[in-house]
Amino acid sequence: MPGAVPPRRRPRHQLSDEVAELLRERVLTGRMRAGRHLHLERLAEEIGVSVTPVREALLTLRGEGFVELEPRRGFTVLPLRRQDVADANELHASLGGELTARSATRIDVAQLASLESVQADLEHATRFGIGDAAELDRRFHDAIYEVAAAEKLTWFLRLAGRYLPPGLAAGTGPAELTGAQHREILRALRNRDPEQARRAMHEHLARTGRLLLENLDRQGRWQE
Repeated sequence: MPGAVPPRRRPRHQLSDEVAELLRERVLTGRMRAGRHLHLERLAEEIGVSVTPVREALLTLRGEGFVELEPRRGFTVLPLRRQDVADANELHASLGGELTARSATRIDVAQLASLESVQADLEHATRFGIGDAAELDRRFHDAIYEVAAAEKLTWFLRLAGRYLPPGLAAGTGPAELTGAQHREILRALRNRDPEQARRAMHEHLARTGRLLLENLDRQGRWQE
């Protein structure tokens, strides 16, 4: 039966992807402030990698608007406003809601059972501290978006999600509430109700974005 296989894992990140994730988080938390000139060799030595993945990571961040590349000066961190992050998170929630609504009209019994299995593993990992809860949470969302079969829309969602890196998203609120919201999303998918699915996913992602902003506020991210 179609959809009988478990949700596919994302391909393993290349080293440059991991470096980009690390540097992206530093920009968002203010550890790398606007206007700072980034020395490739110094960053490579600090992170413990060669210069090549650092350069590739910074080119990725350039395409995302976190840094700019100036002739004869190299890479410089660009200013990032609170509103920038808030806008990206709202876009992320809206796109996630749309994809989930589409999945509600397409998901089959086997896909739903596989998704519920991932959620059960996630709740077990969260409760007992066994397993990679962050990876399971990612698999839960990826599996839903994959059912929607909207590659371009998913690409835009992942781009907006760059402002919500795993290291910052972790710990944004009680695990019990996250579990309850995931179960509400599952209920909407089980009912084949696209509008209920849209609302449930949008609320879930918007809440995560709000909590992230509150965390950054407490860290004084926006203070000059």
